[in-house]
Amino acid sequence: MAADPLLHEPVTPPSADVRAQATARLAALATPPGALGLLGDLAVWIATVQGQVPPAPVDRVRAVIFAGDHGVADHGVSAFPKAITPAMVRTFLLGKAGVSVLAAQHGVSVRVLDLGVEDDLDGVPDEVTAFKIRRGSGAIHLEDALTEDETLRAIAAGETVAAEEIAAGAQLLIGGDMGIGNTTPASALIAASLGLPAHEVTGRGTGIDEAGLVHKTQVVQQALDRAGDRVADPLETLTALGSADLAAAAGFMAAAARAGVPVLLDGVISVAAAIMAERLAPGAASWFAAGHRSTEPAQSFALDKLGLVPVLDLGMRLGEGSGAVAAVPVVRSAALLLSEVALLSDLT
Repeated sequence: MAADPLLHEPVTPPSADVRAQATARLAALATPPGALGLLGDLAVWIATVQGQVPPAPVDRVRAVIFAGDHGVADHGVSAFPKAITPAMVRTFLLGKAGVSVLAAQHGVSVRVLDLGVEDDLDGVPDEVTAFKIRRGSGAIHLEDALTEDETLRAIAAGETVAAEEIAAGAQLLIGGDMGIGNTTPASALIAASLGLPAHEVTGRGTGIDEAGLVHKTQVVQQALDRAGDRVADPLETLTALGSADLAAAAGFMAAAARAGVPVLLDGVISVAAAIMAERLAPGAASWFAAGHRSTEPAQSFALDKLGLVPVLDLGMRLGEGSGAVAAVPVVRSAALLLSEVALLSDLT
C-alpha cells in the first residue's frame, strides 16, 4: 500500500487536439448532423480519454466494489441492518449479486474489497480484507468518521488498487459500493462540497418512509453543522463526514485520472467519491463519465457540478456499481460507432 497519498496534485486533462479530431470525425460520419445524440458525445469522450481517433473497442472493463459500514446505520437512517453488508460481500464473491449478474453478461471483471466492514469476514479470501482500515466508521452526526491517519491510509489504498487494476489492463474502471447507511455520508459529502443544506440533497436510500426521511435529513444536517468550516479542506471533509470505503473510492478515482484511465461513475455513492476525487485531484472529472442517474437528489446536484450527463436513466438505486455496469454496452456501442460507421466522404 502506498504510504503517502497524492493530495491536491492537479490532473493533466485529456488532449484538446484529440477531442477536436474526434469531434471532426463524428461530424464526418455518414449520419445526419446530431443524429447520434448523446451517443455521439460519449463517443467523442471515449476517443479523447483514449487519446486516439478512431477509438479502440472498449474490451477491458474492471469494477471494484469498496465495502464498509457506517456508524449512522445504528441511528435510524436505513431500512436495513448493518448485517446485510458482510452478507453482501459474500454474495459478491459467489457471483450472485445484482452487479455480478450484469457484469457476467457484459464481460466486466468485478473485485470486492473490505475497507471498513463491521465484521471479520472469516473465511473470505485474504485479498478481500487486505486493505481493511477499521471496523465501521464513526456516526458522522456525533463524531468524525475516521481519524486523519485512517483517511490518508484509505486514500492510499484506493490509489494502490487503481494501479493494480490498470496494471491488469483496464481500459475503463468502475467504482462500486456496498455498505448499509452509505447514502447518508455520501449526501453529507456532496452537501459539504457544494455548500447545500441537507434538505436539498437527502434521499430515501434503500427505501425509508417519510418519517425516516425527515430523521435522515436531520442527521445529515447535524453532521454538516458539526463539521463546520472544516469542510473547506477535502481531507478534513472525508475525515469528518466520509468513511473508509468512500475515501478509498475517492483515491481510486483520483489515481485513475492521474494515470489517464477513464472512470465510469455509478450512483450517489460513486458520484460523492468522484466529487471528493475532483477536490483531491483538480481536473480529475474530465476523465469521468456518468453511467446512470440515481433516484437520490444529491447525485443530480453532483453530476451538474461535475458537468456530466448520465448515459442511462432507469430509476435505479441498487448501488454496487450496477448502473455503471449496465451502461457498459452503450459505452462500447458509442466507441464502435465512431470507429466503424462509414464517413460521408466514402460514399461519394
